[in-house]
Amino acid sequence: MIKLDDIEKASSRLKNIIRATPLIESEFFSDEYGNSVYIKPENLQKTGAFKIRGAFNKISCLSEETRKKGLIASSAGNHAQGVAYAARHLNANATIVMPRTTPLIKVEATRKLGARVVLEGDLYDEAYSHALKIAESEGLEFIHPFDDLDVIAGQGTIGIEILKELPDADIILVPIGGGGLASGIAVAAKSMRPDIKVIGVEPEGAATLLCAIEKGAVTELEKVQTIADGVAVRRAGNITFSIIKEYVDSIITVSDFDIMESFLMLLERHKLVAENAGVLSLSALKKIGTTGKKIVSVVSGGNIDVLTISGLIDQGLINRGRVFCFSVELPDKPGQLLAVAKILSDCNANVVKLDHNQFKSLDRLHKVLLEVTIETNGKDHIAEITNELNKGGYTIEQIY
Repeated sequence: MIKLDDIEKASSRLKNIIRATPLIESEFFSDEYGNSVYIKPENLQKTGAFKIRGAFNKISCLSEETRKKGLIASSAGNHAQGVAYAARHLNANATIVMPRTTPLIKVEATRKLGARVVLEGDLYDEAYSHALKIAESEGLEFIHPFDDLDVIAGQGTIGIEILKELPDADIILVPIGGGGLASGIAVAAKSMRPDIKVIGVEPEGAATLLCAIEKGAVTELEKVQTIADGVAVRRAGNITFSIIKEYVDSIITVSDFDIMESFLMLLERHKLVAENAGVLSLSALKKIGTTGKKIVSVVSGGNIDVLTISGLIDQGLINRGRVFCFSVELPDKPGQLLAVAKILSDCNANVVKLDHNQFKSLDRLHKVLLEVTIETNGKDHIAEITNELNKGGYTIEQIY
């Protein structure tokens, strides 16, 4: 197990390496969820994620002889960039094995930092197995992304920073993949403030550590399915399991829809871009079941490609009730489209798309199917629009 002293030493090693990420007090999330919410924006960190902390601390602790032999790591992206950055800074050659499904932006960023990139497998665990084989055959030092005490100590420096800046924080929400971040922060925070709560957050489709805690032992999930690729881990670490079992108070799971909604809110309200795994802690705010508490949400990373951002914005708007698409069958006679348009106008709904198609109606001779997509102000606004259309004699069917 690591101690606070190990994490403080890591802080000293990282002092002139990492970027300061001061807490951001969020009026929006505070009002939305009834707590005082602060964001720890590690998406603004060098390499775009917290992973540089653990990677640099680990490699700094290696002997010069070991570094000269070369390093290897497996990663879905953020650990890869952390290892590549640290290796270049400390004059070591790095090989990174990444799943073939890793977003291109993370692959290219890793290569630009000077690392040799090998793509293998569809999930992190498959890349991990391949990396171990290369490490053995080429005599390279494996830098584990989470199940390593020096890596965990590096990640724990976030916990020290949070409590130095906000000593009276009540709760820290931390994303969990393999558990290195949650382990480090929990040890640091609980050592400094034993009464503070540290709560981990996992996606429903990859609740690796929650499953391990419930079963009392490290287990492997049969499959993982989540849009949060950075935490899509089938098996937790033995070290992280032991630490989380002792130091983390509870684990909350969130859906992909929760993640998409949080992504949109963070982008729209704070102009901050985060990856899916990075917003897990924000997604948990509505499930935490407390009010009036000072809560720090760790936004762990921001490495995400533009195409994914586009899809998340669209889905987030739908989830928040900001976009509404419905269909309605109209009598095939003049004035019906105008009548529907007037109701929408009176309700201050903005029409984005409209399809007036006779051939989609089951009763083609007498009716026409109208499909409308509109911008709204939220779910209450949708309910108002629906009610007014019903009053006008129109029965609508929600498409999304």
